[in-house]
Amino acid sequence: MPTNGAIVQIRNLSKIYAQGEIQVTALDNVSLDIGACEFLTLMGPSGSGKSTLLHIIAGIDRPTSGECRVQNIDVTRLNESRLADWRNQNVGFVFQTFNLIPVLTAFENVELPLLLTQLSRKERRQQVETALDLVGLADRARHLPRQLSGGQEQRVAIARALVTDPTLVVADEPTGNLDSHSAQEVLGVLKSLSSDAGKTVIMVTHDPKAAAFGTRTIHLEKGELIKD
Repeated sequence: MPTNGAIVQIRNLSKIYAQGEIQVTALDNVSLDIGACEFLTLMGPSGSGKSTLLHIIAGIDRPTSGECRVQNIDVTRLNESRLADWRNQNVGFVFQTFNLIPVLTAFENVELPLLLTQLSRKERRQQVETALDLVGLADRARHLPRQLSGGQEQRVAIARALVTDPTLVVADEPTGNLDSHSAQEVLGVLKSLSSDAGKTVIMVTHDPKAAAFGTRTIHLEKGELIKD
């Protein structure tokens, strides 16, 4: 096992999907280390395997072979129940679509993941306020999604991903539905999560300008790592 301080250690990871009698290789023997507090961006053309890699790291997909260790736990070997528990405790998800509930305020949307925990109402409030403050939206806590801009909605979604204090924040094309100004705001928040809040952030993007916010960019093509 490497002792290089990596928080994520991927070794010989492959993923093959069966489409009828045809087998499609999404990942082909990928090995990669990701450091604590790193903001890693994954780039590549459609079908290159970048989202598949992100989903395996986050525990929402499983590889065909190889291992993926996060904080020295091989998540590929956890059963479904233990994997769900691990995911809830260690991973925050940000997607291209904001997935906010329209009838809930920003505060209530961010609080949702905490309703599954044993935290008291006071403890939940403190964590929600901290998460909204981190994304610069403490003054929008009582606003409904329709009262927010697209960029603000995505920042609420980031706060929701942060509220459980996860080890990893994974973002799949988080600026895909945003204008340039809003995208810059969201990327700035993600960058500060790694540099100031101590999170490891992994982001899939097609946009080189978005990738430039990361501390490192890797490229995939046809399931293979072509530059690290």
